[in-house]
Amino acid sequence: MRHVLAFAFTLLSAAPLAAHPHIFVDTGLDLQFDETGRLREVRVTWAYDEFYSLLITEDRGLDPDFDGVLTEAEQADLQGFDMQWTEGFNGDLVITQDGRNLTLSAPMQATAVYENARITTTHVRQVIQDQAAGAPIEIKPYDPTYYSAYDVTLPVRIEGNAACAKSFDVPDVQAQIQKLSDQLAAMDEMSDENTPDIGILLATTVRVTCDLS
Repeated sequence: MRHVLAFAFTLLSAAPLAAHPHIFVDTGLDLQFDETGRLREVRVTWAYDEFYSLLITEDRGLDPDFDGVLTEAEQADLQGFDMQWTEGFNGDLVITQDGRNLTLSAPMQATAVYENARITTTHVRQVIQDQAAGAPIEIKPYDPTYYSAYDVTLPVRIEGNAACAKSFDVPDVQAQIQKLSDQLAAMDEMSDENTPDIGILLATTVRVTCDLS
């Protein structure tokens, strides 16, 4: 998929918007539901690509001997490096029910490890908004600007309620790129407020339904 995206966005490079990712993130989700079918929290896993991981370790002066193993002090320095969120940042995670965005907490319980030349981090987001019991939930990990590309390639696990089941809606990449191309071609006629939400066009949707009957 990444090769398809790289080629397609090269073709769009002359467009007024830089519509290609710079960071690739393999993403996993642990979804905690309660007995009523309400989503209570999400543990998000981000595994960064090797190049971005190298940039982070070099920028922070970690692993100077390039043996791929961090000292205890280096490991401590890495913790929470990607949790310094600016005000209003949604953590590149949108969770909806009946078309309504659910309010999430700030990130908690952050972890980070460096193994096999990649940095993998986790954090927890609590769902602090009430929901309709058992109504379908949609989870989309994505960056609206598509600077970071989130691929849901790591495990997605449902915990706490055996009546809840997941499904995946993976976008038709070629069709969405054509749609994006058409939108970018019209950019000259758009204001900044109407800039297309690039990331959502290519975002995988995780849909969870709880059968409480």
